Amino acid sequence: MPQTLLALTPHPDDAEYYAGGTIAKMIAAGARAVIVIATDGRCGSYELDPLKRTFRSETLIRVRAEEARRAAAVLGAEPPVLLGHPDLELDRLPPGHLREQFIRAIRQRKPDVVIAEDPFAPGETHPDHRAVAWAAAEAIAFAPLPLVHPEHLAAGLEPHFVVEKYFYANDAGNTNKIVDVSDTLATRIAALAEHKSQVVFLVEGVLRQARLAGLDKTTAFGVRAVMPEAAADPLALLTWAIQTQAAEVGRAIGVRYGEAFRYARYNPLVEELLVAR
Repeated sequence: MPQTLLALTPHPDDAEYYAGGTIAKMIAAGARAVIVIATDGRCGSYELDPLKRTFRSETLIRVRAEEARRAAAVLGAEPPVLLGHPDLELDRLPPGHLREQFIRAIRQRKPDVVIAEDPFAPGETHPDHRAVAWAAAEAIAFAPLPLVHPEHLAAGLEPHFVVEKYFYANDAGNTNKIVDVSDTLATRIAALAEHKSQVVFLVEGVLRQARLAGLDKTTAFGVRAVMPEAAADPLALLTWAIQTQAAEVGRAIGVRYGEAFRYARYNPLVEELLVAR
């Protein structure tokens, strides 16, 4: 198991939502974990300020930051690093800016493992997710090179090679590793529960589409026969969806719950030599 884990994520809830069980599992085994969050989450809401009839962005920024701190504590991670870029505007950053921030984070923390979104996953429509995926992949690739951002070396930050890379995605087509999170899925859900504003937002997005399709909320989440009491509880609906998805992933390796990743380690030539050794 790793000594240090670094998660490079777009939004305050992404680490928990996509990889919370894996992060909790590594922490339970003794790893130190740090979550870097690129944006402030200001756009993730359907609500308007009831008095001003304007989007409550400034309130959300404060709320999402505090929720992220509480969620990280539930996982057992260190307080998150909040880069504070405006939500839905990572594609407006100067070229290479986010990559440099991620390289700096890697050189500062020297992780054995980095968890990030898969840049090669198909169908990703969110520009923040795409921006973080590519910036993270590039940062991992170039953090070992001393002539990339030599100002880091001048500041005492040595180049660093990340051995293990766990890339998550909505589309599991590139999966080559499933982590057994049967013992830590409850921790993932408990951490997600701290993202109260985000849970409401995620569930509301599905329910709005369900209503347009003529479905009720329990049908939309597949819980009509299983947990009808969840109809009025966004967290219960999200919990059911996460458990169902994790159970499906886990079945592939014969465990109760799993999380899927595209896993990479060394150069393919090195991997072949390790196998032949």
